[in-house]
Amino acid sequence: MLLDGKLLIGKTEKGSELAILPQMANRHGIITGASGSGKTITLKVMAESFSDAGVPVFLADVKGDLAGTAVKGEITDAIQKRLDKLAIKNFEADSFPVRFWDLFGTEGHPLRATVESVGPEVLSIMLGLSEAQEGNLAIAFAIAKDENLTLVDLKDLRAVLQYVAESKDKYSTRYGNITTQSIGVIQRSLLTLENQGADHFFGQPALDIHDFFATENGRGVINILHAVTLFESPDMYAAFLLWLLTTLFSTSPEVGDLDKPKLVFFFDEAHLLFNGMPAYRLKRIVQIVKLIRSRGIGLYFISQSPTDVPDEILAQLGNRVQHSLRAYTPSEQKAVHAAAQAFRTNPEFDTEKAILELGTGEALISFQNEKGAPEIVERAIILPPQSLMGAIDAITRNKIINASPFCGKYDEALDPESAAEIIQQKADTLAAETAAREEAIAAQKQQEMANRAAEKAADEQAKLAEKERVAAEKAAERAEAERIKAEEKRRAEAEKEAKKSKEKTKKMTDRFLGNVVGSVGSAVGRKITNKILKDLFK
Repeated sequence: MLLDGKLLIGKTEKGSELAILPQMANRHGIITGASGSGKTITLKVMAESFSDAGVPVFLADVKGDLAGTAVKGEITDAIQKRLDKLAIKNFEADSFPVRFWDLFGTEGHPLRATVESVGPEVLSIMLGLSEAQEGNLAIAFAIAKDENLTLVDLKDLRAVLQYVAESKDKYSTRYGNITTQSIGVIQRSLLTLENQGADHFFGQPALDIHDFFATENGRGVINILHAVTLFESPDMYAAFLLWLLTTLFSTSPEVGDLDKPKLVFFFDEAHLLFNGMPAYRLKRIVQIVKLIRSRGIGLYFISQSPTDVPDEILAQLGNRVQHSLRAYTPSEQKAVHAAAQAFRTNPEFDTEKAILELGTGEALISFQNEKGAPEIVERAIILPPQSLMGAIDAITRNKIINASPFCGKYDEALDPESAAEIIQQKADTLAAETAAREEAIAAQKQQEMANRAAEKAADEQAKLAEKERVAAEKAAERAEAERIKAEEKRRAEAEKEAKKSKEKTKKMTDRFLGNVVGSVGSAVGRKITNKILKDLFK
């Protein structure tokens, strides 16, 4: 409820008003108390007051009973009795501008983010990874960024992890040691996360976080995340809200001190975020809590005990509401003592004792004053909410969703070309190149075999031709030798015949001459004989 520009949250029995100053609202705050002590009522009253002040709000509805903020409430006898006790006049039931969101897209506008925008740190929380495994995941993100492998959804991340594992020897020198064991653990954790419904969250169109910074008719829009199903996976729930918080931090510019916050973010069941958180990760969250207020954003953590929140963060929470706690065990008693020590003492009552005595709807409150200093603790009664406290029916919810300016903006999931498709294209291209190379090698081998066969045939043909030539030459030589031999034989026979003929002639001549000489016997006979012989041989 807005009163004189202040966010009235409760009043003491003496009538003192306990209100948050808008200019101090981004100094953060905390609402603590046991289950059933009234934390949700306080959250609701704060959200309504911020809305009246023109400040947009984000909150998670883990039970489904905050949806009634969109519906006008009813002033029952019990509420009227409380109003009378608080001496509050001009109180009216009212409804507030609400936008419903749902990671699964069934009870509100679908709420998506790309794997790339979530980043390895928040994703490691979702997956429950060790520091070493988170290191391998961070390497996969770095390689994807350097090689323009856009990480949109979980199939992209799985494809990149497999790609990195298969090429780990190639990347280890540049990016650090990559182990197939860690990659395997991450892949199995992704499968578990997908079975929890995270595949609905990772994708496009991604949420424009600035859609939370909306006003309607001068009132801040209350963005309600339907988290009933999401809360069944506590790690996923906490990591998702942490992602929203880090996204708000990284996308909001520095604005300094404002007269009122640009947005107030309620982190319900905050203990889930800090349970077992390693020091290196807590350091980053502490830094965000310290710096985000300079971006005009106020954070309000809601949990059972202040001890659920680390001291480094608790020290940054200037606006505090403490509902009743139980102290049956030593650990519970220690928590009560710690809660009491967090307040400036009021001499009128024992703070620690008061925490145990508070009834439902009562709380110890200390808000910051104009100077930023916490006021002394006061025991107060929380105002009733103006809107309906409880769930709403499906028809009313759908009517609000369909009337939202974001209806249709996020409804249809998109599947753009991203890492999985790029890696598959690379694999297909590599396979095609390998097949073409193998085909070329096979063709080359076949050609070489054909060439060798042709060369062998040519060689054999040349050898055969040479053999035939040699045979022909040898045959010609034999023929020539036989011709020469026959010629020599014929010449020899001719010479022999000539010799025989000469010898025969000579014998005949000799006989003739003998006869002539015998018959002539004179010199004249010899002359005649010589003449005859000379003529004969001539």
